[in-house]
Amino acid sequence: MAIQKRVIGIIGAGNVGVAAAYALFMQRVASDLILLDKDERRAEGEALDLMHGQTFAGPTRVRVGDYADLAEAQLVILAAGVGQRPGESRLDLMERNVAVFRAILAELDRHAPQALLIIATNPVDVLTYVAQALSTRPPQRIIGTGTMLDTARFRSLLGERYGVDPRSVHAYILGEHGDTEFPVWSDARIGGLRLVGNVINGRPYDRPALDALFERTRRSAYDIIERKGYTNLAIGLVIARLARTILDDQRSVLPVSARLQGEYGLSDVCLSLPSIVGQTGFEANILPALDETELAALRHSAAVLRERIAEALPADQSPPDEAR
Repeated sequence: MAIQKRVIGIIGAGNVGVAAAYALFMQRVASDLILLDKDERRAEGEALDLMHGQTFAGPTRVRVGDYADLAEAQLVILAAGVGQRPGESRLDLMERNVAVFRAILAELDRHAPQALLIIATNPVDVLTYVAQALSTRPPQRIIGTGTMLDTARFRSLLGERYGVDPRSVHAYILGEHGDTEFPVWSDARIGGLRLVGNVINGRPYDRPALDALFERTRRSAYDIIERKGYTNLAIGLVIARLARTILDDQRSVLPVSARLQGEYGLSDVCLSLPSIVGQTGFEANILPALDETELAALRHSAAVLRERIAEALPADQSPPDEAR
């Protein structure tokens, strides 16, 4: 019996696309990786470089292709777009990247209408909504990486503070992947024990210190960009995790960017809540019991994103009601 190929396309062979390709290659998530970039020679160089690592990572095939080659892809990652400049917010990227997405999605609908899409380009929440509006595929098959990276950064810093493996930290950053994101302190836990009001591994609950830790989380991307000019390695790992979750139908709960349909009284916006993700894409949200401060932060995040979505898409290009 022939083993089914697992084909992943990556549009954009820049810093993020290559980091994703490297993570997918090293973790053997796919049997085939297809790279697309307007700079075809660069994409060829990246593909050749990865192929030379097969001896160490396994026989994943990496090649350059065009949109027609994505017809066999189960999953396509959109990492194309202009990069974030030092001092520039993610939302400031919007106008420059919406135009890029219009052209890409037209080609994907023509050549790979069945593929599930992962959006990694910033501002990811706005562009996830834009992709759902411009594509003919069902909106649940278009997922943004959302606050997966923010949550990973948050758990890493909490693990460092409490002296535990970050994988034992259960805490979320929700809302926008950007300046209005917020932590869910009310339900943050380590080993099943809430942080609020408890001593964990000898460290007492210290809200000012934890608030400062969250600010470090929120500033992380800007701090990295100021030092190296871009972020790519950790988001590459996020993309690989999300791709494996989808292709293996793991039905994991991840804070991805997806369309709200009445959760917490909010709709018609893409942002991150804990979401069940599997082979069919986004399945449902898990709704934590947010306190009043957190609920207000979520509403603020949604309001800011709606304003940007309205700027990005004329009213006649918003998704129809039945797709919301």
